[in-house]
Parts: sequence; structure tokens; C-alpha cells
Amino acid sequence: MKKALFIFICALTYLQACKKESVITSPDARIFISADTVRFDTVFTTAGSVTASFKIFNLNESRLKISSIALGGGNNSAFRINADGIPGPQVRDLEIAGGDSIYVFVTVNVNPNANTAPFLITDSIQVQFNGNNLQVQLTAYGQNARYIRGEQINTPTTWDNTLPYVIIGGVQVTQGSTLTINPGTRIYLHADAPFIVDGTLRAIGTKTDSIVFQGDRLDKEYRDLPASWPGIYFRETSQQNQLTNVIIKNAFQGVVAIGPSTSFPKLSLNQCTLDNIYDAGVYGINSQIRAVNCLISNSGINILIARGGRYEFTHCTVASYANVFISHTKPVCILSNWDSTTQINSFDLSATLTNNIFWGENGNVDDEILISKRGNNIFNVTMENNLYKAANPLTNATLLNNLVNQPPLFDSIADNSRYFDFRINKGRSPAINKGKAAGVAVDRDGLPRDAQPDIGSFEKQ
Repeated sequence: MKKALFIFICALTYLQACKKESVITSPDARIFISADTVRFDTVFTTAGSVTASFKIFNLNESRLKISSIALGGGNNSAFRINADGIPGPQVRDLEIAGGDSIYVFVTVNVNPNANTAPFLITDSIQVQFNGNNLQVQLTAYGQNARYIRGEQINTPTTWDNTLPYVIIGGVQVTQGSTLTINPGTRIYLHADAPFIVDGTLRAIGTKTDSIVFQGDRLDKEYRDLPASWPGIYFRETSQQNQLTNVIIKNAFQGVVAIGPSTSFPKLSLNQCTLDNIYDAGVYGINSQIRAVNCLISNSGINILIARGGRYEFTHCTVASYANVFISHTKPVCILSNWDSTTQINSFDLSATLTNNIFWGENGNVDDEILISKRGNNIFNVTMENNLYKAANPLTNATLLNNLVNQPPLFDSIADNSRYFDFRINKGRSPAINKGKAAGVAVDRDGLPRDAQPDIGSFEKQ
């Protein structure tokens, strides 16, 4: 009896195993595809995209044969697929074990054409099994561009906004040369592409047509990552640089000015935004910078001054809120007349800070301004009509009519979703009407300032 029962159990197990190992052929077989559409953000022509993917799940106990996974456009499609390690445009007779799944990977490469505006590219992937035909839609926006690959600019040159510029390997404006960038121009820089200025850069945007510098990875997972590209470097021989209505974002360092020039300032920043910078937003090394109506936000250090120099910051909002990309662990503004990397202990420093907001939250910083002095060099730092956060009294500076530890009450801050509106709250912010007349007629948005202006880069209308 026991022997018969044992044989029966073995036979039943064998039959169930055979059933599980058999291939289901019913049209009622079930699969689940993890995406009905695969979308790519803007893809520059010839540059290629990142790789996207989705999964096909076999929801049946038995094996399932996928008879075909194919691009609708075949070999002529801009898209490319790879299913379970096998490249397309068509992959046949893939078996998926019961309860198992496979990956399908997708890329897109766009050929150049005559379009100046982004253009839509579409296709589909057809998944066929047991007489069923399911589709996954594919969409991407192609963008023609002009490519700069490790080039030098040796003559007076103008960049226009007809097509964006994609910079790979860096670009250098040589000593004595001038690069002029017209309003509305977009510059996308690769991870290996510093923007080096040994001559002069004039990037003059407008309120409605800002000039934008950012990384060239525009897909959702990477387009907001800080340190996506190196930054803009104004080196020792550079002079008379002007940036107006320029947006610089997602760099390792924003703008770096090294050494003085024959006339002040070496670098002028007007109505500019520097945001989501990993290291320093504005970095002056014994240099000369004037910044007016600038928003310098969410950076490792928003303003960093080392080895002295001459600096003027007027009507700037300098603010950092810790978020998923930037940890707020250092003051938003550091001014010093020394640098541990040089043999010289100290340098002359002159800095005038007027009508600015220096604020940070959600980090471990108690004093948002650090002013550090060494030696007996000339050291003149004046702070007048600023609003700043400080747990300890500021030293090494002349302080006039400043607001201390009064939250600026920005319009809207949602650090979890990375939404930051650094305009001040109408009727509530202590910064309203607390600035001094500084000869600045408009604010960051190009809107008029009152005779008794607000502190910060934005005037509440």
C-alpha cells in the first residue's frame, strides 16, 4: 500500500512538472508589460540617447513563447531594441519560464535634418504571442545642434540662437579674443567640457530670451543632477566679461574668476541665475566680481571668495535649502583673504554687500556668512541693509542696518519636490522696503524697483 502511494505521488509530481515545463499555446495566455509607452526627452542629432527599458512578465505557470518582438519601423527606425540580450530590429521565439520575465532595452539615434525646432519621432514595438499582438509606443524629440569638440576660439566670434550648441571636450576663448552670445542661445555641455575664457565673454540675454548653460543629459533621471558639467572659468588673462540674463545650472562649479584684471570688474553678473551647483556657485580667487540682481541658489557654497580681491554684491538672493541633490552643510557665503594652497598667508580684500539676502534651511549651518581674516593686509568688508541668518555676531566687517535672523518668507519652498520660488511673500516678508537706494532700477525679473527697494533680487510687485 505504501509503495503504491509513493508511486502515485511521484507520478503526480512528474505530471505537474511536465505541465509547468510545457509551452502554453492558448490565446488566453496572460502577460504583463511594465510600460505602455517609452518616452525619451530631447535627443541631439547624432549624439544618441540613454538606454530605456521595460519588462515582459509571463503570468502563467507554464512556459510562454514570444514569437516576435519587433520595431514597427524595422531597419529604418530611429530606435534600436535588445530583447533578453538579443539585438533587433526583430527578435523571434523567446521563451519565458512560468512566473519569470525578460528585459527589453531601447535606445534612439536621430539623424540631422533641416529643422531648427525640436521635432517628434515615433515608432512602436510589437509583441506577438499565441495570436495576440500588443504594442509599446516609442516617442522622442529630436533636436539638431551645432557641435563644439575641444575647440579654441581665436577670432571675434558670435553665437546665435538658431540652433543650440553642444560642447564636448571643452571650449576655450583664447587671450585677446571675444565670444559674443546672443539672446536665447542654449549651450549644453558634456561632463568633460569646461568652458574656459582666457579672453572675453559677452553673454547678453534679455528678460524673455535668457541664455542658458547646462549639462547635455536631458533625460529625466539626469537633467537635474548637479556636477553634470565642469563650469565656466575666467582665467588670469581674461577681462571685461559681462553676463546678463544668463542661467547657469547643474554644474560642478558655476562661474570661477581667477586673478584681477586691468579694470574693475573682471566679471559682471547682471540678473543672472546660478542654481543647483555642486561646489561653488560664484567663486572668486583674488579676483574682481560685480553681481547685481542675481539669484544664487541651492549650491554647495553659493558664494566663495578666497585670497582676497575686490567684490560688489547688490540686490542678490543667496539661498540654499537642503534637498535630494544638495546637502546644506556650508555657509551660503564665505569671504576670506587667504588660501591654504598658496605660500602667501594673506591678500588685500575689499567687499561691499548691499541689499542682499543670505539664508539657508534644512541643513546643519547656524551662520550663513563666514568672514575670515588673516595677516595685516587691507581688509574692508561692508555689509549694509542685508538680511542674513547668524547664530553668532559677525566679525571682521562694518555692519549697517542689517536684518538678522528674520526669515525672508520666500513665496514657495518645497524641498522634497525641488520647487523653489525665491520671490518674497507680499505683505509678510521683513525684506519689503528695507533696502537702501542703490541705483538699481529693476529687479531680477526686469520689473521696476520702488524708491524704497526690497532686499534681495526680487522686488515684490
